[in-house]
Amino acid sequence: MGERPGTSSSAKRPRHPSAGNLDAVPMLVDDDSAPALSPLAYPNGARFDPTVVHVGPGLSDEAVGRLVGGGEGRRILELGCGNGSNAVALARQGARVIVVDSSATRLAAARARADDNGVRIELHHGDLADLAFVRADQIDVCLAAYSLSEVADVARVFRQVHRVLRTEAPMVVSLPHPLAIIADGDPDKDGVRLSRSSFDRTRVAADGAPSPIEPHRITDIFTAFTRSNFRVDVLLEPQVEPSADPAFALPAHAWIPPTLVIRGRKQGI
Repeated sequence: MGERPGTSSSAKRPRHPSAGNLDAVPMLVDDDSAPALSPLAYPNGARFDPTVVHVGPGLSDEAVGRLVGGGEGRRILELGCGNGSNAVALARQGARVIVVDSSATRLAAARARADDNGVRIELHHGDLADLAFVRADQIDVCLAAYSLSEVADVARVFRQVHRVLRTEAPMVVSLPHPLAIIADGDPDKDGVRLSRSSFDRTRVAADGAPSPIEPHRITDIFTAFTRSNFRVDVLLEPQVEPSADPAFALPAHAWIPPTLVIRGRKQGI
């Protein structure tokens, strides 16, 4: 299908305090003294690793495996593809992967990664809630790794995902943890401090993020899930693992989790 060119804005936005002094396009750096990337920008700047599925910086491979399960023989819908790492990883496991992303640039990158790895993924350019092309009750798993941070109305997305999932099939959602949005600092120096109110609903800009993110709270996601007829069965606030992507390792993560993970299972029909 045809792709529309992406758009960008040259207007400067306020940076999240955890972002540090970084260029607009994030890169992994070798200098240990350089500031880490803001976790709010994930997966932008993350390394490409198609060996496992990643739902955020700091969540162990074992935990992800329990949340998502294996890919073989399953139809998996991914909302937002990042650099294509998860789509390729799942396709390599034998899944039929369907990707929806609003960014033509990200889709092109995912297509190139799939070609390089000899796998096929089905790509669709559009709003994450535009799932009319998927028949009802056909999807075994839906994965949205940090992609809903770009969406204001997550309930609309959940309602459409509910339609296409099989009964009891899971939707796994990861987002920047609310504490990662409002806190920064180094516990070994000046301490971790609040940089904004948890009740502030204005969007947050971070270096490396394609657009400002929505500051979703845990109650926002839980309520949207339950009102869309999902049963929430997992909620994780994982501590950063030693093996986590060092590009996103911030001193504050010793005290606060960077990632919130919620899994809901479809109820009813």
